[in-house]
Amino acid sequence: MSELQDSNTETPIWAIFGDLMAALVGVFVLILVWVIGYQLELAQDLARETEQRQVEQQRREQLEQALAGPLAEGRISLRDGRIGISGSVLFALNSADLQEEGRSLLASLAGPLQDYLSQREELLMVSGFTDDLPIQRDNLYFEDNWELSAQRALTVTRALIEEGMPASLVFASAFGEQQPVAANGDEEGRARNRRVEMAPVPRLSNDG
Repeated sequence: MSELQDSNTETPIWAIFGDLMAALVGVFVLILVWVIGYQLELAQDLARETEQRQVEQQRREQLEQALAGPLAEGRISLRDGRIGISGSVLFALNSADLQEEGRSLLASLAGPLQDYLSQREELLMVSGFTDDLPIQRDNLYFEDNWELSAQRALTVTRALIEEGMPASLVFASAFGEQQPVAANGDEEGRARNRRVEMAPVPRLSNDG
């Protein structure tokens, strides 16, 4: 009699199999949901990255269009990502007062430069350079080429800000007669060295 009762209380094998299959199906469903969610996340990331690249490409094209005319006219140069503006376009000799031609040029560049920088971790460095001729003694404004190049860089920086460039995106630096792009042996070379350059540079991290 006891053997008959034991056989009646044993769990049928089909019930165990059913529970196992239900557990496997549950696990499969969870994995499937995770895979679908992961694929959706990847697709969204790809879409965002593609959109960001398209926006950046559009900004780059706008900047190139803004530079095309002045480049063709020889008023600016583009070398290693640095925009060089001839000193004669911006200033009279030994002066840091911006000429109308230079102001007009900077006004045409301010918007595209701002758009280019707005979504990048970069700032615009405006650098002033001179030739190697010393400042004349009768010059009442500048003691040396360092001071002249610094004031010219500041003048260009302020002009860009006046044209709408956020002050947080631009800063000035001075190099004087250092880092010439041509030999100072003749007037043509010295004229090339009297310039202002604008170049995007990485924004310093606030960490540490």
